[in-house]
Amino acid sequence: MTDTIRINTDIRHVVSDQQAWHYHIVPKEISNTEWTLYTDQEHLNETVKEELELTFNRTIHFEVIDPEVLKRVLNQHYRIPDSEPHAVQTIANANSGDFLTSLIREAKEMFSSDIHIETYEDLCRVRFRIDGKLLEKYRLDKENYPSLVNKIKIKANIDIAEKRLPQDGRILFEEGNLNFDIRVSVLPTLNGEKIVLRLLSKDSTNIDISKLGFTEEQQALFTENIKKTHGIILISGPTGSGKTTTLYATLKILNKSESNILTIEDPVEYTLSGINQVQLKEDIGLTFARALRTFLRQDPDIIMLGEIRDEETAQMAIRAALTGHLVLSTIHTNSAWGIITRLRDMGVPPFLLSDTVNLCVAQRLIRLLCPSCKEEVAFEPSQLPRTFKPISIPKTHFRPRGCEHCYYTGYKGRKAVYEVLSVDAEVSETIRAGKSDMGDLRKEKNVLSLAEAAFNDFMEGNTSLEEIYPILLNNN
Repeated sequence: MTDTIRINTDIRHVVSDQQAWHYHIVPKEISNTEWTLYTDQEHLNETVKEELELTFNRTIHFEVIDPEVLKRVLNQHYRIPDSEPHAVQTIANANSGDFLTSLIREAKEMFSSDIHIETYEDLCRVRFRIDGKLLEKYRLDKENYPSLVNKIKIKANIDIAEKRLPQDGRILFEEGNLNFDIRVSVLPTLNGEKIVLRLLSKDSTNIDISKLGFTEEQQALFTENIKKTHGIILISGPTGSGKTTTLYATLKILNKSESNILTIEDPVEYTLSGINQVQLKEDIGLTFARALRTFLRQDPDIIMLGEIRDEETAQMAIRAALTGHLVLSTIHTNSAWGIITRLRDMGVPPFLLSDTVNLCVAQRLIRLLCPSCKEEVAFEPSQLPRTFKPISIPKTHFRPRGCEHCYYTGYKGRKAVYEVLSVDAEVSETIRAGKSDMGDLRKEKNVLSLAEAAFNDFMEGNTSLEEIYPILLNNN
C-alpha cells in the first residue's frame, strides 16, 4: 500500500475543505465526465458514491489508500473546517428524480424527522431536522427549484397548478428495504412554495418503554397504572416532545389478544399489528369526538385518542373512562398537575376528574451529548437560572464540541425526561377540592419535576446546561 501520494495542485480545488473532510476524499484524476478520488476503506460505500455523483454531476471512482496516508494528505492540502464543519453541498441537477429519492433515503438514514425544502430571494436550500434541530444540507439551483416542487407535488397527489393556497398530501416511499409514509405540506411564501416532508416510521419494533427515559421509580409507577382496566391516562407536553412515542410504547405493552384496542390518530405514525388504528379526517367530519362516539359502540377495552383538543373531546374521554374503559391521550400543558387545571378549564367538573384520572405524565425531549467529542469543563453555579435551586451542584460539567460522528453539532440522539403523578387517594381529594396547585403534596409524594429530572441528566454528564436551561426556567 502506498505510503505517500502526490496531489496535483491544479485539481485540489475541485473539492472544498468541508467536502474533503466530511467524505474523507482527495482527488486523484479528473475529467469532464469522470473523477477518481482517494479514500479509505472505512468511508468507502455506495451511498457516498451516489451523493458525490449527484453533487459533482460526474461518474465517481474510488481508489482505496491507507487511512493514515489519507489523513496526512488531508492535513497537508485541506484546512479542517471550524465555523461550519458540516458540508453544505450545491446541487446542480436537483430536479432529477434520483435526487429526490436519494434525499429522502439520506434523511432516513440520518434519523431525520423532517426535510425542509425552501426558497428565498437569492438562494434555495434543503435542511434536515435531526434531534430536534435543523441542519442545512444542500443548496439548490434556483432555476430548477420549481421542477423539484412539481415532482414532489405529483408524487403526493397535490394540484401542481395551485400555487396560491397551502396544500397537504402524502407519499408512500418504497425502495429496497425502506417502506414508510411521508406527510407533505406545501406553503406559498413570498419567494415561492416551501415544502416540508415529515417522515413517518411504520416500524414500531424499536419502541421500548424502558429506553424512553423513565427513572426506575417512574417506570414502575407508570406500568402499575396502565394495568388498570378503566380510567384515563394523560401525557402532556408541547409539540415534538415525544408524547406519541410514549403512547405507542404503552400500547405495545397493552396489546394482548384478549383486548380490543382502538386508536384515532392524526397522523398514524406507526403501524401496530393487532390494534385497530383510525386516521383522523376532519375535512369529512371524522373528528376525535365523532370517532370516540363510534368507538364506544365497538366494544372496546382500551381507547387511544391522539389528542384532547377541545371541550367536546374532553367530555367524551371522561365519559368513556367512567363507563369502564381505559383511555390514553395527550394534552398540551407545562406540567403533570397542569393537566388537571387544563381539563377543569375545558369544563370537566373536579369530582369527575378525581374519579377518572389515573395518571398524569409531563415530558420533554433533551438532546444527548455526543460521547465521542463532549468535553469536561469547570462549572460555575452562576450559570444556573436564579429561580432553580438544586440540591447539589457539580464541580464540573460537560459541554458540546462537535465531530464527524455528530455532524459537528455536539449532540447525538435524544431521550425524554418525565414528571409522573399518580392520582392516589390524597391527590384525588386535592383534585376534588378544586385546588389550583398541589402545594407540598408533590414533595411528600417524591414526584420528580421536569426540571429536577433534566438536571439529574446534566449531573450525570448526559446533556449540556444550554440544552436543559429552558426546562430549568419553567421549574415549578
